[in-house]
Amino acid sequence: MTFPLLTAAEAASLIDNGQNVGFSGFTPAGAPKAIPLALAERAIAAHNAGQEFQIGVLTGASTGPSLDGALSKAMAMKFRTPYQTNSDLRDRINAGKTRFFDLHLSVMPQVTRYGFLGPVDVAVVEAADITTGGGIVLTSGVGAAPTFCNMADRVIVELNRHHPATILGLHDIYEPADPPHRKQIPIYKPSDRIGSPIITIDPAKIMGVVETDLEDEARGFSEVSPLTETLGYNVAEFLAAQFADGMIPKPFLPIQSGVGDIANSVLGALGTHPGIPPFEMYTEVIQDSVVDLIEQERVTFASSCSFTVTPAVLKRVYDNLKWFRSRVLLRPQEISNSPEVIRRLGIISINTAIEVDIFGNVNSTHVMGRKLMNGIGGSGDFTRNAYLSIFTCPSVAKGGKISTIVPLVSHVDHSEHSVQIIATEFGVADLRGKSPFERANEIIDRCAHPEYRELLRSYLTIVEGGHTPHTLSAAFRMHEQFQKTGDMHACSWDTNG
Repeated sequence: MTFPLLTAAEAASLIDNGQNVGFSGFTPAGAPKAIPLALAERAIAAHNAGQEFQIGVLTGASTGPSLDGALSKAMAMKFRTPYQTNSDLRDRINAGKTRFFDLHLSVMPQVTRYGFLGPVDVAVVEAADITTGGGIVLTSGVGAAPTFCNMADRVIVELNRHHPATILGLHDIYEPADPPHRKQIPIYKPSDRIGSPIITIDPAKIMGVVETDLEDEARGFSEVSPLTETLGYNVAEFLAAQFADGMIPKPFLPIQSGVGDIANSVLGALGTHPGIPPFEMYTEVIQDSVVDLIEQERVTFASSCSFTVTPAVLKRVYDNLKWFRSRVLLRPQEISNSPEVIRRLGIISINTAIEVDIFGNVNSTHVMGRKLMNGIGGSGDFTRNAYLSIFTCPSVAKGGKISTIVPLVSHVDHSEHSVQIIATEFGVADLRGKSPFERANEIIDRCAHPEYRELLRSYLTIVEGGHTPHTLSAAFRMHEQFQKTGDMHACSWDTNG
């Protein structure tokens, strides 16, 4: 069967106002670009003509400026889920102009299949190749594309020639059955292949193909700074000591890492530390540092959902595909982030916090408890099920005017019951087996910035009794002080202060 060749504008015309559209990709990797841009232009034209045009946007995770950015600027989203990193979209969400609901990334495909998010009217998927029988070879990211393609009434393919058709074999596409028929996911080591290299759907659903040649819109990382270098070293030193003490079994356990500058630095430190042997990864994203470590054979295998790498690094992968194909698998997010598999494999999870309180609760999504930053992403999937769960953050923000260690986080994403290790540039706090009062002293002594330690210690002195030493009248005093003066330093626990 041959499929009609469409322009991006013709493809966009097949999507109606009010419909829900599932887009492929996971981060900018694998996300469509030409059709979302054409949808944005269509929305702008409709709005200028006094007509309504908005769609529900379902994705795997964040996308790139051609999707989240363009549709936000065009006011073309009626809702968005499950995760985003775009500044224009973030502004609209925080202004109450775009309805957004956050989700653990592992559950996005299944709640779509359950019908909790409404119908998937159209799936728009980026592909490196397509067969006449409806076989779709994905590009650099998988996300929830298999579910969107299977659930959608209609599918439109962006055939992106920037990604070689020889990428075939890099993906492992597997969808579990839904309850009550679900069985175990048969992954017992990161390299286990359990599915198909392609998505196969009824070719009659494919409405057309838009040919493009566009690189992924992945952002580069900042140079390693003294702070991120020290933070990474602290985590690597801690894990090396745990390994030497037998607390991490030989030959080592698979690593999961979030994405970003700190995560990049931590992975670099793990890869160069003499006390940490070569290791595997079972994670959401492969970023630049991971490709470096695979090439250096410090990472022996990486199972992921996407190549979230800069264009130059992705070219290195594509130029040496045969070598990488035996060392990398890209999976759907409900498999890469599966709690079942994470628990079975014994993952060491390393994620980034916005703020941490002295009892080990972590806020990873909201600034001052109110303004969404990005979303929970997959950090909860891994933290709640990891062999060892680690959160990293600098000890201060805004030039030292904010302490990221506070009496009580302003928004809770990961509770003290799941968080085991906190690391900043000053040290590592091991919270395992400690009471709330012991955790508080551990975090203050090892992780808080010296300028805030006495303030945090004095908070504990105003509490009378209780298992968790909190006082509700003062728990958010540091946040209130920042909102009033722009600096937490002058905070006082005096009720008249």
